[in-house]
Amino acid sequence: MRSLPVIVLMSLIAAPAAAIGAPENGAAQKSATPAPPAREAPPPPPPPESYQPAPTPGTPEPGLEPEITITTKGTEIHAEYRLSGQLYMIKVTPAKGKPYYLIDYEGSGQFRRSDLEPNIMIPTWVIKRF
Repeated sequence: MRSLPVIVLMSLIAAPAAAIGAPENGAAQKSATPAPPAREAPPPPPPPESYQPAPTPGTPEPGLEPEITITTKGTEIHAEYRLSGQLYMIKVTPAKGKPYYLIDYEGSGQFRRSDLEPNIMIPTWVIKRF
């Protein structure tokens, strides 16, 4: 009577393995369907010399960054900001006191002190010059 529980136990162990598709008795089962053809390998990445990374949204283009020239005049430090060679803003840092900005709003070469202007600025975009 001892053989009956062993057979039942073996059938319980083998049944879940067969249900999930595991091979019985350690024998490998071969499928009748052929394996799908292998896909072609993707092309290799470009070599590092010719690789051009995509620009990130936050980085400015090289021509759009201002050129900053720092000079000292007496006890003041002047930082001149130029874009495409045209001076558009000067930051003046006095020896005593807080810094202020001189800004050329129209591009005419006449600078106005920005901290004396009202806080509301009217847009002054140049659409076309004649």
